[in-house]
Amino acid sequence: MKQNTKTLSALLLALVLSLSLILPVSAAESGTALDEAARATVNSAMTYGQATQASWAVWQDGKIISSGSQIAKEDGGAEPLKGESPVYGAGSVSKIYTTVAVMQLAEAGKLELDTPVVKYLPAFKMADPRYKDITVRMLLNHSSGLMGSSFTSGMLFDDPSPIATDELLNCLAGQRLKADPGAFSVYCNDGFTLAELVVEAVSGVSFEEYLREHIFDPAGLKETYFPSDQFESRRADIFQAGDKRPLPKDCLGVVGAGGLYATAEDVAAFGGSLTKSTLLKKASLDAMAAPEYANGLWPEEGPDALSYGLGWDCVEWYPFSENGITALVKGGDTQYYHAGLVVLPEYKLAAAVLSSGGVSTYNEMAASQMLLSVLREKEEVVELRLRLPAAEKAPMPKELLDYAGYYGSLTVYQVELSEDGTLTMRYPATPDFPPRTFYYYSDGTFRDGGGTSALRLVEEDNGETYLYQWAFADLSGLGYLPTSNYAAMKLPENNIDPALQEKWESIMGGAVLPMNERYSSQVYASLGALLQVDSGGAVESAPGYIGSLRIEDETHARFATQVPGTGSRDGSDIELRRDAKGNLWFYQSSGGVYMDMNAVPTLSTGSEGKAASTIQPDGYARWYKVGDSAGGKTMTVQMPKDAGFWVYDAKGKLTASSVLWDDASAKLSKDGLIVFAGDPGARFELAFS
Repeated sequence: MKQNTKTLSALLLALVLSLSLILPVSAAESGTALDEAARATVNSAMTYGQATQASWAVWQDGKIISSGSQIAKEDGGAEPLKGESPVYGAGSVSKIYTTVAVMQLAEAGKLELDTPVVKYLPAFKMADPRYKDITVRMLLNHSSGLMGSSFTSGMLFDDPSPIATDELLNCLAGQRLKADPGAFSVYCNDGFTLAELVVEAVSGVSFEEYLREHIFDPAGLKETYFPSDQFESRRADIFQAGDKRPLPKDCLGVVGAGGLYATAEDVAAFGGSLTKSTLLKKASLDAMAAPEYANGLWPEEGPDALSYGLGWDCVEWYPFSENGITALVKGGDTQYYHAGLVVLPEYKLAAAVLSSGGVSTYNEMAASQMLLSVLREKEEVVELRLRLPAAEKAPMPKELLDYAGYYGSLTVYQVELSEDGTLTMRYPATPDFPPRTFYYYSDGTFRDGGGTSALRLVEEDNGETYLYQWAFADLSGLGYLPTSNYAAMKLPENNIDPALQEKWESIMGGAVLPMNERYSSQVYASLGALLQVDSGGAVESAPGYIGSLRIEDETHARFATQVPGTGSRDGSDIELRRDAKGNLWFYQSSGGVYMDMNAVPTLSTGSEGKAASTIQPDGYARWYKVGDSAGGKTMTVQMPKDAGFWVYDAKGKLTASSVLWDDASAKLSKDGLIVFAGDPGARFELAFS
């Protein structure tokens, strides 16, 4: 499990703490045409995000005024991609389509935003009485208090199964809330899957049918698809890291949260439809653009890349907001696709950038640069005014020493404070990440030596103390990316027996394997990369915690942080259980089931070189270690229906898969792993040679 934690933490630190990245500013539109400016800024987004392919489109007052596609060259840079516009996964940009559907039903008087969800979904229940207070509005502004993402079997290959959506209510029935409904907005996928179910319940038709009739057709969207649609000839290729073979079709079974697919032109046109009354009345569009984030806990300073509206990630997007221009932004990231949509309602402008590989934030910034190009051609000047306010080094108040300790969000920080006004930030989950030093200033911030980023320790009205971060990254070709948010919450003391702490750290330092993912799940593909990371032994955590989980007893750890924005997204409690054989199992409250890798049995090759593996009634995957008898041999598999297998070598590298590459056989490596998955009763006939 530690390799998962360390890998994720390293990625998050690279994004969250890239506060001192100061690169030369570059205007993408110095006298060039819009198409040339678009190509340049998309190339920058591809370079930063290491995208293999990207497309863009700019919509203005009813028509596409610029569009194109590029593919990365092996020697760097990108070249034009000719032919029809590729189809990409829109990811969480799909949430805006869901929001529009809900707002349409509200306009029709079929639902009310501030009415509890249970009125429309009587089957919605949770193991927490506060769920009855969750309103439809809270689903759309991320303030429901739901844990986050119940995505078991939600991300699949070439399999449009909606099982993750179909099972959501069952999964939520056993969950608690991580916060009071409405207390603060923190990114929540499950809220939009619930909103999808609300749309179906209120409209009386399937989500797909509703969107086609009430959104796709009125907006003229001809190239927007569901996972079950056939768009194979148009889809942008996706790849496994380090492998040039295209992967099968990406399918997300949580359509309302992130499962639509489209061309850049269609996404831009959809954004454009939200600048006029094509889909919604002006009052509804204005309601979507209102600062919903401000209804709950949120830092006062800004700007930031997040400021939630209804559906929108940001309704105060830099640099437009600082110049009195409304800019609405939504990003989307699947495992393989990334999308960014930026809309300027007052100017009837919208731009979209979609990519295979990459990062949605860079795509959003590229789209912004295109819109800035258009505004500059109109002699609308958008100034860049990003800097920390003037302040001088000053003596630190001694009472701030009490704020030293561990702070948790998606990772854990250790804050050390000295009487001389020095703040040292350490990263227990990623010990290879060097400590950073900040110094106290007269405005109450701690600033780094270069004066490019600042921290503040804030005691909020809810009684919790937060680590606030404030900085600006200047990305050449893309402009500035501001950061102004609560990075983490001070973890309350949890005094437990040191032996219990040691036990949890040892357990969480091992590797675990997914047991209840569908055979086509993308988890099996990503697992290969995680298995290649050295676990390194016990996890380093705050006393009484394992990561951001508060240790309750020998078998339970509870998600403990309440950080707005994204700092406490996708939380889950953990329960440990041992089966009849004494093997350790991990149960997440979000629905995931995992088994300690040490419990995996060794694969038998049979007395005559033949064996079989059958999925049991519980439906759990069957994992095997490759021992001496099977190591070096070729395994041939006779496949049952609706099933698949995945093979990893001794280093954790994925070497064969019936799902990815239609493999029917595999050369086995001693000490490698094999997993068979499918419906209960599926029997895999194996032969070894």
